[in-house]
Amino acid sequence: MQFYLVQHGASKDIGEDPDRSLTDDGRQAVEQMANHLSLIGLTLDRIEHSDRLRARQTAEILAGRLRPPEGAKQVAGMGPNDQVEPMRDRLQTEANNLMLVGHLPYLARLVAMLLGVPKDRVVVEFRMGGVVCLDRNESGEWVVRWAVTPELLPALATKERPAA
Repeated sequence: MQFYLVQHGASKDIGEDPDRSLTDDGRQAVEQMANHLSLIGLTLDRIEHSDRLRARQTAEILAGRLRPPEGAKQVAGMGPNDQVEPMRDRLQTEANNLMLVGHLPYLARLVAMLLGVPKDRVVVEFRMGGVVCLDRNESGEWVVRWAVTPELLPALATKERPAA
């Protein structure tokens, strides 16, 4: 099982948009990330997201490019301050490649708990629109396989383009 955690793209502040939809820059960063993930051949079975608009929009952009067979769906219990234990317990038996699109501090606490460190310890510094890949090793322990942030993509894009 490959497990991907994505912090939603940059969103408007509450004064500008009470629903906090993605900004144009946030949408563009997520589209660029979706293109990159598609180019490297990332495959998913499903994308799950919180009930917040910015997470849903991020998940829809990613799903539109990655086309997971089970699509994208909203799940309860992934708000910024929700408890991570129910998700941790569910992931122990998950067999599918899954992507979660959510918020801080939820994602950071989930990673810490999966890696067996105190849940308030920062193990991975998330970036809006960034992706962290976790997997289980041969012993069944969770490990961080890789992470990519939108800031890295311009440099990666030049390496991915075929020579002219």
